Amino acid sequence: MEERWLLLGLHELEGIGRKTIQRIWSSDYRLHELLHFSEQKWMEIGLSSAQARLAAQCYNEEWVHERYQRAQSGDIGTITYVDEDYPLLMKETVDPPWVIYTKGDKSLLHTCAVAMVGTRVPTAYGRRAAEILTEGLCRAGITVVSGLARGIDSICHEAALRQGGNTIGVLGTAIDQIYPPQNASLFAEMASRGLIVSEYPPGTRSHPGMFPQRNRIIAGLTKGTLVVEADARSGSLITADAAMEANRDVFAVPGPITSPKSRGTLSLIKQGAKTVTEASDIIEEYATDLRTRDVSSYNREQGRDVREVLKAPESETSEENRIVLLLEQGTLTLDELLEATAWDFGLLHAVLLSLIIKKRIAQLAGTKYKLI
Repeated sequence: MEERWLLLGLHELEGIGRKTIQRIWSSDYRLHELLHFSEQKWMEIGLSSAQARLAAQCYNEEWVHERYQRAQSGDIGTITYVDEDYPLLMKETVDPPWVIYTKGDKSLLHTCAVAMVGTRVPTAYGRRAAEILTEGLCRAGITVVSGLARGIDSICHEAALRQGGNTIGVLGTAIDQIYPPQNASLFAEMASRGLIVSEYPPGTRSHPGMFPQRNRIIAGLTKGTLVVEADARSGSLITADAAMEANRDVFAVPGPITSPKSRGTLSLIKQGAKTVTEASDIIEEYATDLRTRDVSSYNREQGRDVREVLKAPESETSEENRIVLLLEQGTLTLDELLEATAWDFGLLHAVLLSLIIKKRIAQLAGTKYKLI
């Protein structure tokens, strides 16, 4: 029986995790020898009594063959650590997944890729910066990798698909589970035109601890990680930490110093992350891999500077710009805007009305306002 199927069977055995497989892998035993292990033998290589009992009962040729048949019959691909097409970048990390489950184009795992991550509740600035940078990276042939979560992740995937570029989504759930549910259509389009990966086999029950673990895979599949917008406690910073641990590049987009959503990225820049204000800031790092034309001319020809997002449109007054900056932090009520601006009601009402007419903001129920 092939080693890849033995590894797949071991990986899908309940109670056997990554560290346990590492311990077995580092032992003197071959995988095929495990098929005939007694409970005592399993315990000798470090399994608990409960793990050993389950392994002795279940891990046999029949179990492995069932895993093999399921993998062969469905639309879910499998790549194991021993396969030739296992991503080399991932193999270089300290904690690579033993099995990668896939839906879509597996060849994208071998392209020049950059991770783009950020807050689940971005400001208008963060959304626009993510779109502009994604478009630029995709035009240069870079694959955009993210976590298919709400906010910056979804924005980057969607922008890549619109651009006709390559994108990979790394799930924090089993490969057959869509989370969040509202991303069902994006999930389907990614499986059709891009790639979705997970280290969790079909049917695995979700729990919160699975999501931080997927960040190491996002970082491991890529040459560098770009944090677009993140507050001081954002989970995106875990991905940046994983990138640094794997000796990969870390990039960050600077944001307004008044925005809580920029505290994480500004902190990364202070720690030495490369500041990114245009796509060529990243592209120039990987020019050899991409074999593109001179990247110094890239931004002049096609790229758009992220700093454009920070500028108010010429048609906006200083008062209108102030309201826009306030609403970038999130939805605010009329009373909150009055307090923040210290304007009289007449002036504030006139400015809000002007921005509504210009379709820069929208009024919600309860006299609340948000950016469009």
